[in-house]
Amino acid sequence: MTDLSFVVPAYNEAERIGGTLAAIRAAGEASGLAWEVVVTDNASTDDTAALARASGARVVPEPFRQIARSRNRGASEAKGRYLIFVDADTRVSPDLVREAVAALASGGAVGGGSLLKLEGAGPLLQRIVAPWNLISRKLTLAAGSFLFCLREAWEGTGGFDERYFASEEIWFSRALKRWGRARGLSFRILEGHPAETSARKMQGKAIFRFGLQFLVLNLCPWLLRSRRACFLWYRR
Repeated sequence: MTDLSFVVPAYNEAERIGGTLAAIRAAGEASGLAWEVVVTDNASTDDTAALARASGARVVPEPFRQIARSRNRGASEAKGRYLIFVDADTRVSPDLVREAVAALASGGAVGGGSLLKLEGAGPLLQRIVAPWNLISRKLTLAAGSFLFCLREAWEGTGGFDERYFASEEIWFSRALKRWGRARGLSFRILEGHPAETSARKMQGKAIFRFGLQFLVLNLCPWLLRSRRACFLWYRR
């Protein structure tokens, strides 16, 4: 029986998928559990799928380009009783994975997330991610870069809401908290070993586009149901 499944949605991630899976492999081996990696190939046009297979991952296809559906597709194929969703541009440490598994195994947690750190970013960009870490901690909301939960909770909530093309991790966090609260389980944001995610969406002029889109989506949240409006996450 598989105890732990890492689910990695990926679209054209040939440049980074190897490093991400190497970090997951190290964390899985250190966990002491029976584990697996499921990579959802979300219609990639590069060597993402081949590189993932070469790294030992099980690759499942999802032709429809949507992050929520990609995550759900991977989870539906996973066999573990614990699920950890990791973005293809995010590195996790053995300590972070051990902490997440311990929370789930304790019988007191439905799931949770982690504070974030931007890989290779200078002080300015690290300060930009600080407000999200504050929101994540205070409101107990998980970033999509690293989110973990009980498999039965993913099934019980219906998974990530596929009406949304962005912010699906926020809606899923809220659904998990409701599901867990009804069963006396908490939703936890881990702080000791932040997940390290890529700062590529915030490099150069992209940071201004990111800020503009973040503002628009917060003022007009219905646009989250439009892939065109969520171009930052779906541009080629």
